[in-house]
Amino acid sequence: MKNIYSFTEEIIEKASNLILKSHKKIRNISYKGISNLVTNVDKEVEAFIIKEITSRYPEHSIIAEESGYKNKNPDYQWFIDPIDGTTNFAHSYPFFCISIAFAKNGIVEFGLIKDPITNELFTAKRNKGARLNGNPIHVSKIKKLSKSLLATGFPYDQQTTRMNNLKNFCNLTLLTHGVRRDGAAALDLCYVASGRVDGYWEIQLCPWDVAAGVLILEEAGGKATGPKGEKYNIFNKQIVATNGFIHKELLKHLK
Repeated sequence: MKNIYSFTEEIIEKASNLILKSHKKIRNISYKGISNLVTNVDKEVEAFIIKEITSRYPEHSIIAEESGYKNKNPDYQWFIDPIDGTTNFAHSYPFFCISIAFAKNGIVEFGLIKDPITNELFTAKRNKGARLNGNPIHVSKIKKLSKSLLATGFPYDQQTTRMNNLKNFCNLTLLTHGVRRDGAAALDLCYVASGRVDGYWEIQLCPWDVAAGVLILEEAGGKATGPKGEKYNIFNKQIVATNGFIHKELLKHLK
């Protein structure tokens, strides 16, 4: 496992450099939905990461945002989001990241999330804590929802779906110190893990959005569940993630 982790550290740093070199050189933007963007850089970075993994571990399965599922050996799975926050990236809004997680026998063993702009690398190994650039991180100690700062996100089909999260956003904005919407689920989870925000919720997520971030959060002392407090798994499209202290209170106000 140590060798796989070191290998992943190397490729996420290389992928980060690819993004930085291409940040001002986006050649093509296409749409998977009304507001669901994908750029040539997303595809190029994902292709690079997959090529590196398959050259070293050709028998492993890969679940990635742009290329979908490559099912081989289900005992070893990689979850890849080459640019979480593509809309931000396409508009040069500096809040996006690379997310890579590795699972063995259905259990995520480690996760890495890299913010190329700030050069911050959030990492976690199962049962070994969470770190930011090598230093331990922990969730906040805020115990009341009224004193908390939250984060959330909205689904790409928010213009047409009834489950657009707007009522929850408005309600919780009035009940807390505020709700931030920065547009990258993986980084939102890291911000809860590092105590920058105290809680986060979102709907319509995919496993590559959360696989690394949930492990980082839990290893930092946080809690993740489904919207009714049920046990969370990375294939659940809805998540509530907090420092643990405000979890029940936040659940109570989500509809």
